[in-house]
Amino acid sequence: MKEILKNNKKFYQCQECGLVYADKETAEKCQAWCIEHRSCNLEIIKHAEKNFNF
Repeated sequence: MKEILKNNKKFYQCQECGLVYADKETAEKCQAWCIEHRSCNLEIIKHAEKNFNF
């Protein structure tokens, strides 16, 4: 999981699928799911930041 600082706020990125989350716990769940299942989980990714631009 990658930590990103944007506008003085921390975000967390799943290193497998690239989705970005505002909280570390959800990003960790996403990454664990991606690694284990080689897919995304809709219940997890619905919490991803929308329109996140680097």
